[in-house]
Amino acid sequence: MYTNFLWHALLLLPTVYSQTSSSKRGLVYVPIEKYPSDDSIWVSASSDLTWYYNYETTPSSAFSNSPKLQFVPMLWGSSPTTFLADVTRQIEGGANISYVLGFNEPDGDMSTGGSNIPANTAAEIWQREIEPLKKMGVKLGAPAVTGAPTGHTWLQNFFTACNGNCSVDFIPVHWYGNFEGLASHIGQVRGTYPNKTIWITEYANSHVPLKDSQIFYNQSSQYFDRIE
Repeated sequence: MYTNFLWHALLLLPTVYSQTSSSKRGLVYVPIEKYPSDDSIWVSASSDLTWYYNYETTPSSAFSNSPKLQFVPMLWGSSPTTFLADVTRQIEGGANISYVLGFNEPDGDMSTGGSNIPANTAAEIWQREIEPLKKMGVKLGAPAVTGAPTGHTWLQNFFTACNGNCSVDFIPVHWYGNFEGLASHIGQVRGTYPNKTIWITEYANSHVPLKDSQIFYNQSSQYFDRIE
């Protein structure tokens, strides 16, 4: 789902971190001109965020000179066709690009923020625009499918179409629903891809009162910090 709202993104690493501070924590954030003061929140001294993405290939101007937040480029959909060139240019310019993200909810409709790309088309684009970055030492995130059953099927079809030519270092996960569903979904993904690191790059308990949303966040963040 691609919106102008803020969603925490968390990286599940093989190490357990404390519940108060964790280098797992990142942010998906699209700056809004109407609220420029929001930008400073994420780079304040009290923030433990270490990385962010913005659904784009280049960093947000608000954070382009920030030493605190490492930028993670994303190839959102079937364009731009200059993704490889854009990321390569940043690396050659001295940017610390250690990770990139693949397509955003390719099994989803564009009306809900999905990039709506057939799995075989995505495999072709991946091999041309993303796979070459592996040789540059960049770790590659699989396409971030929806939490629906269609997402699981799409990702399996993607790997089939790749025919062994798509290197994936980690699996991004999206989930919109309650905590029990989130934990169950993560378990399914880890069971399907047992040798891959998991990144939670979008999640929320949508359309619930603030109190319930706060409870959900506390439950999920504590759960993420416990996962090895």
